Amino acid sequence: MVIGREARVDAHEVLDAALSRVDKEAEALYLARDAALTRFANSQIHQNVSEHDASLRIRVVDGGRSGVASTNRLDPEGIADVVRRATALCERAAEHPDPTPLPGANGGVDSRLGWVQTTADADPEVRAAGAAAVIEAGRRAGLSVAGAFSTDATVMAVANTNGLRSRHATTGARLLTVMTGTDRASGYAQAISPDIGAIDAAAVGAEAAEKAVRSVDPVVVEPGAYDVVLEEYAVQTVLEYLSLAGFSALAVEEHRSFMELGRQIMGSNVRIWDDGGDPSGMPAAIDFEGVPKRRVDLVTDGVATGVVHDSATARRAGTSSTGHALPQPNTFGPIAWNLFMAPGDTPRDDLVRGLERGILVTRFHYVNIVHPRQGVLTGMTKDGTFLVEKGRIVAPVRNLRFTETIPEAFGRIDAIGRETRLVGAEYTGINARVPALLIRDFTFTGATAAESAGGGG
Repeated sequence: MVIGREARVDAHEVLDAALSRVDKEAEALYLARDAALTRFANSQIHQNVSEHDASLRIRVVDGGRSGVASTNRLDPEGIADVVRRATALCERAAEHPDPTPLPGANGGVDSRLGWVQTTADADPEVRAAGAAAVIEAGRRAGLSVAGAFSTDATVMAVANTNGLRSRHATTGARLLTVMTGTDRASGYAQAISPDIGAIDAAAVGAEAAEKAVRSVDPVVVEPGAYDVVLEEYAVQTVLEYLSLAGFSALAVEEHRSFMELGRQIMGSNVRIWDDGGDPSGMPAAIDFEGVPKRRVDLVTDGVATGVVHDSATARRAGTSSTGHALPQPNTFGPIAWNLFMAPGDTPRDDLVRGLERGILVTRFHYVNIVHPRQGVLTGMTKDGTFLVEKGRIVAPVRNLRFTETIPEAFGRIDAIGRETRLVGAEYTGINARVPALLIRDFTFTGATAAESAGGGG
């Protein structure tokens, strides 16, 4: 296997070397990543960094006992040491009353879905050219520009003593920027793709600059229920936190999820699913147990129709894993990483035209889960919030805090954009391809603390 432009160790050679040293059941997880980042601030590039890291994680299982250890020493001594440590931890561990067997050999894959060699080969000059295009867009508008352009190439491979062998190699590129100006002006834009060639840096810069120019000198709008258009960045964040709150089988099992399977929980025009095999997203062919990912229809015509499983939740539910495991053992449970929301038939620009009086939201930040059982989220608008009257943007708005029961709000979706956009989370890694939405009576409960204090927001 080659990562980027340099030869690295063969993943399965490392896994086989580790498993050959174990005299119990065991799972070996290999992760290797070449990552590079070009960062810019104050309208100039100020940092370029790159790193290679490869690690081996061993989970030894003996009945109800298990032990886990990891290392980034992949020479024979390092591999032998990590196996000894995992085995020793297993021998000293308490017995689990309900252990889950390791996945079987059926269904292992070797995938390069989402691998683009030009992304893996991207050098600092390529990222610098993209950063320069963004900076130039801000300079022409008189704005201060900050952001980052990153690329990565990743290999994950999993093998266990049941004979399972899986590997997935993938690449990713991400460009994001925030532009700021006088009188509270700010604008945001991003683009992500497995293919760096699909990222139009000039378009990203133009989008952020247009938002910032429009947002100069925002007006105060009183909190309350407003019809809103949520742009794709905001919709992705909402789905991200719905995933964290309740798309997991463990959350349903523990009665802390809004997902009441078989019941209508959203509007009949809502379809949400997870699919790591869709090349229009950021593909992920396997999970951290090596199980191939399957498409899971989460919400179909507003009805809660499925949740994601790992081996542990699947065994207890009497079903099979959907390929959504985190490294085991973990207390968080499985997670939906690759989300999609079905588009509608309304041209994106017509969503704003459908507002008699309402608010256009570019994105949310500082979002928190208030009540996972009900799907209540709170957070703040950021980098482009606008008052709309009679279908036209009439003024920028100072940032507002929302508090909303999202399944109920998704029951008030009046129109869905026919175009979709791939958006990535800044911290959790949960990505989503989503349309923009027009939602009636979306609840804003106050201004941000910074706004009420006269600060930035």
